[in-house]
Amino acid sequence: MSSTPIAARPRYPGLRRLVAPLAVTALVASALVAGPLNSADAAAALLSHGRPAASSSNQGAGTPASAAFDADVHTRWSSAAADPQWIRVDLGTRSTITRVELQWEAAYATAYQIQTSDDTFTWSTIYSTTTGTGGNQTLDVTGTGRYVRLLGTARGTMHGYSLWEFRVFGTTGGAPPTTPPPGNGYVPANPPVTGVVPSTHRPPNKEHREFQANCAPTHHLPDDPIVFPNLAGASHYHTFMGSPTTNAYSTLASLQAGGTSCRVPADRSGYWMPTMYNGNQLISPAGHQVIYYKSGVIDYTSVRPFPPGLRYVVGSPTATAADFIAGSVEGWECGDSYDNADFPAWCPPGTQLNVRYQSPSCWDGRWLDTPDHKSHMAYPVNGICPTSHPVAVPMIEFKMAFPVSGDMSQVRLSSGRGYSFHYDFFNAWEPPTLAALVNHCIRGGLQCDARGFDLYNPQAGAALNEDYELP
Repeated sequence: MSSTPIAARPRYPGLRRLVAPLAVTALVASALVAGPLNSADAAAALLSHGRPAASSSNQGAGTPASAAFDADVHTRWSSAAADPQWIRVDLGTRSTITRVELQWEAAYATAYQIQTSDDTFTWSTIYSTTTGTGGNQTLDVTGTGRYVRLLGTARGTMHGYSLWEFRVFGTTGGAPPTTPPPGNGYVPANPPVTGVVPSTHRPPNKEHREFQANCAPTHHLPDDPIVFPNLAGASHYHTFMGSPTTNAYSTLASLQAGGTSCRVPADRSGYWMPTMYNGNQLISPAGHQVIYYKSGVIDYTSVRPFPPGLRYVVGSPTATAADFIAGSVEGWECGDSYDNADFPAWCPPGTQLNVRYQSPSCWDGRWLDTPDHKSHMAYPVNGICPTSHPVAVPMIEFKMAFPVSGDMSQVRLSSGRGYSFHYDFFNAWEPPTLAALVNHCIRGGLQCDARGFDLYNPQAGAALNEDYELP
């Protein structure tokens, strides 16, 4: 590991990014939320304030998509200087949209559309213009959907698109969407989990609510059974851990029937990430790597085990540097250098290159997979699952150590730059064993090893025996 152990630093440094000081007083904020810019539809409710947001790109870490929905005219979203670009908000439930208000910074759109969607895949246009002039715009519209998106197709300046505020008004409870049929990338949960309300309970504070899955790398292939199922060689190279049989044709049944490189025999899940190279030399992590299973929500007692067959992708090979930093814990690091979106130029000889990256921990309860391999999962908002994804499940955190140091100029991933790091998870745990570890360690507020034993609370015992099996 690195000469400055990660564990010696704050356990959850990523939280500091969530507690940035407000740049506007409560008086200004309340005034922004209180009324429309200019519209006869004053009775409509503001639906977008503080809701989860996403965008096609960010100019930098200081201009995220969320800044357009925070009721603060001193913060803004801005995109890369290219066309097209988009920014969207998740209203949490299907809603009737009656008005959209835009407060443009100097970098505005001359051509753009306002669109709605129930699933982020099929979009309906409810407003379109090719003569936008920027400034403050109030758009009276008619539409329904859970998601609302601005799609910019022509910029008014040489810069990207930039919005101080993007406000969506209307009423919740539009007509229910048509449930997409299984197939075409949708894998239904059987049975689905229904009737769950996101927990707002605050149990006694516990610094650690976790256990480890220690899994060693097994093989390297240009396959990805989640993104490119049944298409051998269609992907960039991946380094696989857990199931030693994972390939393009892997299914839940094939994983369950195989072995594992994880310490717990019941964990036959597939874990994989882009392969690292130093020049043309393949760099594989040595030995068992740490894959944390943690609580990503405040109410750690509400976390449930993954359902068999749940799968998803964390991060993206097309991520920006800001996207990567937002999901990572201290970015790429070696020695005393950390918070790097890309690989450091130099790592002290004998150290290792480390990365820690966290997954979403809220599930919609309906789908084991969706066409983008992400939409059925969501990150908590202020430590609470959104109503659209009410089921709290373990937050997986990859903590990988690559044995490479010295001059890092030739280090790369099969997917590209350092910030293209991502990973895939395909759950094939034996349910009783996973449930025992989740209940004992995460719901029990313990800091467990792979046996479910907390060295600092030995009186709590272990979830598994010395063979890492249920007693």
